[in-house]
Amino acid sequence: MKKREYKKELYELQVELVKFQRHVINEDLKVCILFEGRDTAGKDGTIKRFTEHLSPRESRVFAPGKPSDKERKSWYFQRFVPPLPSGGEIVFFNRSWYNRAGVERVMGFCTKKEYRAFMDEVPSFEHMLTHSGMIFFKYYLDISKEEQKRRLEARRKDPLKQWKISPVDQKAQKLWKEYSKARDEMFAKTSFVFAPWYIVHADDKKTARIHTMKHFLAHVDYPDKREELLVCDTDVVCEYDPICYEKGLIAP
Repeated sequence: MKKREYKKELYELQVELVKFQRHVINEDLKVCILFEGRDTAGKDGTIKRFTEHLSPRESRVFAPGKPSDKERKSWYFQRFVPPLPSGGEIVFFNRSWYNRAGVERVMGFCTKKEYRAFMDEVPSFEHMLTHSGMIFFKYYLDISKEEQKRRLEARRKDPLKQWKISPVDQKAQKLWKEYSKARDEMFAKTSFVFAPWYIVHADDKKTARIHTMKHFLAHVDYPDKREELLVCDTDVVCEYDPICYEKGLIAP
């Protein structure tokens, strides 16, 4: 996507997001958007474009860190409940409880028993969220192994991105197949009718950001919505289905 086209579309979509937030505030709605994905897939940048012009009083980002000793001894989902939105709020999860299905499983940070318990409990947890009336979306940003390698190398060379490099990131390439297996099992077992996964092919950051915003706005209601701006390319963002592999939207 050319820079001029990107800036124009981004501005128009951010105007739509401001309209949507006004509606959320007026109607006391609760909105929760999860962003998961490969290391370096662009979660930070996508969330930044979503939140750039929203009111910070009614929107926030939650990025879970390493659990404390108390959190490790608590029910797994317990620490994810306080950050959930109240009426009139939009909350963006930069990673979420799905850490257990991805990095924790691959890196051995949880036991097999803990992993199985998570898979058994997550359907009920998300059903409670949606049943409560929460607007709830799950996006997974996926990139190719070659693109991830390029981005990891760029991070190491950029002094402004040093904070993004972690021991987990450094093993992303080495454990590529293990992450793919965990991701595929997560999709198959946790893409529910009431809370499906939406896959974002994110090798091109700008295109991924624009079409994720279009997809989200196209699937929510708010006054003065400009539908003509919200035509999303299904070769960039689509609901999880095994055909996503055939279309090349999910890297092997």
